Amino acid sequence: MQNDSQTVGAAGEFGVIDRIVTTAGADTGGEVIIGPGDDAAVVAAPDQRVVISTDVYVEGRHFRQDWSSAEDIGHRVVASAVADIAAMGARATSVVIGVACPAQTELRWLDSFSLGVRDECATAGAALVGGDMSSSDAIVISVTALGDLGGHAAVVRSGAVPGDVVAVAGTLGHAAAGLAILSRGFRSGKAFIEAHRRPQPPYAEGPRALAHGAHAMCDVSDGLLADLGHIAKASGVWIDVAGGSFEIPPRMAEIAGALGADPLQWITAGGEDHALAATYPADRVPEGWHVVGEVREASTEGPRVTLDGAAPEVTGWTHFGDR
Repeated sequence: MQNDSQTVGAAGEFGVIDRIVTTAGADTGGEVIIGPGDDAAVVAAPDQRVVISTDVYVEGRHFRQDWSSAEDIGHRVVASAVADIAAMGARATSVVIGVACPAQTELRWLDSFSLGVRDECATAGAALVGGDMSSSDAIVISVTALGDLGGHAAVVRSGAVPGDVVAVAGTLGHAAAGLAILSRGFRSGKAFIEAHRRPQPPYAEGPRALAHGAHAMCDVSDGLLADLGHIAKASGVWIDVAGGSFEIPPRMAEIAGALGADPLQWITAGGEDHALAATYPADRVPEGWHVVGEVREASTEGPRVTLDGAAPEVTGWTHFGDR
């Protein structure tokens, strides 16, 4: 029987790894040929190409244990990495996770984290195939996700062309609202807090966007305007987002009013919902995607993103900024 009060340091590296594999499960179906237990995993690549994305989460910078449970964090880190796979138009196949943590971290925390990883991998259709453990002063988590394009060309940032429309699948602003609520020490607005703790990326919409002829696509992790900025720069175009295209949920507006915040800014500049934003020919937008802007020829100002034709005050998160 597992000792829930034991620490990571007492269990040792290999004991901890065995525990994670037992808790999170080791899938050897689908593309997984050899899962955890050897020096490396072996995953089939039917397409003969592998889509790869890595995310790093640092305690205190990307998550707080007083705001999120270990299980929440497990969900969140997998969602972040796999959303990037979907943004290429690919289907996730497998995930590798590295965890560094203090030796006094209790195994019950790691068990809960592993359950979150297991459940989010199941939602995304990916298998946990391996990882690594190390010690550190704070918890640091690295997640690498792999995916398959099914024989199709990837949807990249550089494909947007003037005349395209910009459309979004998934929610925007919910995680930012949740972060604002938590930052002010409030606890009302449970749905938004949960969106911050456990984002729900529209994984299936990535391959669906590819099938419908999306020209360019990205995961909205740093903020819609900021992430569309990557598409604008890579494609050499001007993207204009229409502020009036967004429907602000009444509860979000109510919370924003109480906090003295602008809900439209949460929607256009708040990240971590991991929605997908893509550009399409106007007649190819899939049902369920919401048109929010258009792609234009770059002006003399060069590639850029505007909100209602003007430069926005805030575009999104910057990893080395003051936020």
